[in-house]
Amino acid sequence: MSAERELGVASSADVVAVRQLVRTVAVEVGLSLVDQTKIVTAASELARNALVYAGGGDVRISVVQNGPRRGLKMVVNDEGPGIPDLEKALTDGYTTGSGLGLGLGGSRRLVDEFDLLTAPGKGTTVTVTKWAR
Repeated sequence: MSAERELGVASSADVVAVRQLVRTVAVEVGLSLVDQTKIVTAASELARNALVYAGGGDVRISVVQNGPRRGLKMVVNDEGPGIPDLEKALTDGYTTGSGLGLGLGGSRRLVDEFDLLTAPGKGTTVTVTKWAR
């Protein structure tokens, strides 16, 4: 798979589809079983956040190359309310919903590269990459 794949997230079933696609691409890239589990968990958390806090969004998954290294890159985008206090949102235990407050901070720890862009009223885009070792 060299092409980018995009999935819409509008239901819990879509979150499951994101997990399945991320697992497939992670195997293709050559991620270890532990790293597969990490990126699938991050994908699940980020897609669920888009669903719960923004009413949905889209996920783009692609294989990336950096010299001989291959990795999986995922971009989760929504057009929700944005995150008013990013520092708080990345703090474990902080939540504005009914979850455990581990989604964003936990996802950041599970991947090799994490970038989050957000603005109140303009939505949120989270880009993560996990590299094969």
